[in-house]
Amino acid sequence: MRQIQPFSDERQLARCVYCGGLPSTRDHVPSRVLLDQPFPENLPNVPACEACNASFSLDEEYVACLVDCVIVGSTDPSAVHRDNVSRILRARPSLRFLTDEGKTTTASGTTWRIANDRVGNVVLKLARGHAAFELNEPQFADPVSVSCLPLGTLSEGARANFEELPQPSVFPEVGSRGMSRLVVGGLRTQWVDVQPGRYRYAAIATDGVVVRFVLSEYLACEVIWD
Repeated sequence: MRQIQPFSDERQLARCVYCGGLPSTRDHVPSRVLLDQPFPENLPNVPACEACNASFSLDEEYVACLVDCVIVGSTDPSAVHRDNVSRILRARPSLRFLTDEGKTTTASGTTWRIANDRVGNVVLKLARGHAAFELNEPQFADPVSVSCLPLGTLSEGARANFEELPQPSVFPEVGSRGMSRLVVGGLRTQWVDVQPGRYRYAAIATDGVVVRFVLSEYLACEVIWD
């Protein structure tokens, strides 16, 4: 993906973007478990502490496996689309069991019960990372809204509203990546394709902050801070 060099106040990113503690490492946003090899060059990364960086790994694996298993309708490692997910399911039978346990198939179709706390943990983590990386505005407070739905379940109008990004009511911090993208895009917010068909995101400065992203062109997520 095309990387933009920021020129904003680096003191804003002098803390772990997830907990506000002292950073000791860098964390990819999105995590590579949500992407396919070969990984894109210049993946977004943000400062994080070791504890936060490690704490999301299992939940991110769960989300990566869940999305691909739901798409194909099976937890069979040989049936899923992504090699990365296939390897995880083979290496971690407990995760495959957990995902399969939530699957219910009836005459009317297949439904999946999900671990909402684990999905929500990953969604909020990704949104915080994108807000910090793009807007140079770490978001430590609780958001006012978190939503996560399959794109295919949205009505035509809701899908259009999600895809048509809100335009910023205020400019992002001068020198931030978000400000640079606005200038390049003719003052219009654009989706950032990390890996086409696998992951895209947008971070918008409004009266608060809006972050949207899509996993595998299946799962549409939005997090809003006021």
